Amino acid sequence: MKARILLVDDEDDIRTIAQMCLQDLGGFETVVASSGPEALEEVGRRCPDAILLDMMMPGMDGMETLARLREITGCEDLPIIFMTARSQRREIEEYLSTGAVGVITKPFDPMALAGQVSDLLGLPGEA
Repeated sequence: MKARILLVDDEDDIRTIAQMCLQDLGGFETVVASSGPEALEEVGRRCPDAILLDMMMPGMDGMETLARLREITGCEDLPIIFMTARSQRREIEEYLSTGAVGVITKPFDPMALAGQVSDLLGLPGEA
């Protein structure tokens, strides 16, 4: 059975490229959301196996989205991978201290994304 990934990013191009890479190269079932509130709605319908979550979004950012996700029954330990343009060591350590399983910096390598996600989730990768 394919792992179901919820991809949350406010940028259309990022969502399109990442979704294509995760599905075509990684074999993941991928659902997308363009904002924190949309992600919460999607998780309320069906909890994914993991979430790839942008840190910098207008309105509800990645940290607030994560806090609200953790309040949903069954999602307390859901693996979260943050995506961010910030690559300072201090910031990445802060993101990891929230319980995220990993951080992928933007711009990411589209050909390597599915493999990175598989590695961070401890899944055998097809990429």
